[in-house]
Amino acid sequence: MSNTPYPTDIKLHQSSRLLEIRFDNDTECILSCEFLRAYSPSAEVRGHGHGQEVLQTGKEEVNITTIEPVGNYAIKLTFSDGHDTGLYSWDYLYSLARDYDALWLEYLGKLSMAGIQRKGAT
Repeated sequence: MSNTPYPTDIKLHQSSRLLEIRFDNDTECILSCEFLRAYSPSAEVRGHGHGQEVLQTGKEEVNITTIEPVGNYAIKLTFSDGHDTGLYSWDYLYSLARDYDALWLEYLGKLSMAGIQRKGAT
């Protein structure tokens, strides 16, 4: 865990529903609230084991209402749909930032396979 980049700045842009994160290794990312909600580390989303993940749908308009620090290792995000379980550790946030493109395509693919079209998507 000591090699995990540490966030030096976390800014929520509520009007655009984006979370901007800068890490101490100069990595910068902008993650949508929908993406963060879809990849919540909570058991409610991830399940209790492989294959138990629950596809999150209808989260296009979700926003983050609060960000709470948890010790010196994570943040707790509260979303406008009431979801507030799951801690986003620094290593998990960094992995989301690093793997964003692949994870976003995976999420869109899962929605498509389920026959679900995102609001506003063409």
